[in-house]
Formats: sequence, C-alpha cells, structure tokens
Amino acid sequence: MASPIQSAATIQAVPLDKAFRLLNHGPTVLVSSSCNGRSNVMAAAWNMPLDFNPSRVAIVIDKKTYTRELMEASGTFAINVPCRAQADMVIKVGLSSGRELLGKTPDNKVAALNLPTFAASQVEAPLLEGCVAWLECRIIPEPHIQQAYDLFLAEVVAAYADSRAFSNGRWHFDGYDDLRTLHHVSGGFFFTPGEGIATRQD
Repeated sequence: MASPIQSAATIQAVPLDKAFRLLNHGPTVLVSSSCNGRSNVMAAAWNMPLDFNPSRVAIVIDKKTYTRELMEASGTFAINVPCRAQADMVIKVGLSSGRELLGKTPDNKVAALNLPTFAASQVEAPLLEGCVAWLECRIIPEPHIQQAYDLFLAEVVAAYADSRAFSNGRWHFDGYDDLRTLHHVSGGFFFTPGEGIATRQD
C-alpha cells in the first residue's frame, strides 16, 4: 500500500470544466469556512455537482452550524475531499462543534483538532492538508432554498486534486489505497470506491 504522504508537487490544478468529477462519485466532504479571521470545518455527506460550465455544486448545510454562519457572512467556502487515511479525523470533525469552542483557547475547530491547512487562492476558507481534492466555492445567493431546505448552490472558482489519485479528469486509486475517498453510510461507517471499470473515453 503506497504512502499517503503528500507534497506540493502532487497537488495540481483541475480545469473548472472537469471539477464536477471531483464530487460526481458522492464522497463525504469536509466543508471549511472563514470570515474576519474566524474559521471552522464540518463534515458533510449531502453534496453533488450541478453543472460543469460554469462549474457549480450543491450542498446541504444545517442552519445550526457555525460553518454556515461563516459561509453566509463571507459568501464563500471550500469543499475538501478527505481520504481513507483520514477516516478517524473525519469522525472527530463530524462529532465536534466549532460553536462550542467560542471563547475558549483555541477558539476554533481547525486549531483545536490540530488540522494542518494551506491557503486557498480565491476564498478565505482554509484548505485541509492530506485531502485528495479541494474546491473553492462562491455562494450563488438563493435565500429561499437556503432557508427552506438548507441547500446552498455555489460556483466553483478554483479546484485542485492530488495527482496520485486524480488526473486527466479521472479518479484512479490503484496503488494508493489510503487515498481512496470516503463514503459515509451511517453510524460512523464508511466504504471506499472499489475497482474501476472503463467502458469508453469521453
């Protein structure tokens, strides 16, 4: 099993018209947000691509979350696609509340869980190291569906992927099992993608 150790050399930009493929297989994601120096991150399983030109996504974020508060304040957020090697971290993120840390030291979940990050190029939200894909997103304001259904639409303004697992618009995990994406079923149980089957080029 190949090492999941990542370097800057393995992180490559993804053309925006191919960014939808980073979410097309339904992975669990980590949503990061930031505004005026305050940051948070949460786990989310209900997300999907909407379009590829321009690249758009949809994601459900509950009204009670601190991540949503920062998203709405900044108008932006980031989607981080974690991998098998990060399963325990994803559970910790999902079971903790950034709002409960306010007024404490450290006062945000990213710092409290000692999550290494790097800077995004187009949004304020931090990107989480060790993930296999990242999408920087700008919210498309739709107040009715945001309030009624907790559903956010966003345009992807930048996208990146670990080239060991995604390149030329395709996922490929052979030889890198620890980089396989996570798919949450329930109760802290995940599965990962299995064998890929190629039928034709498109």
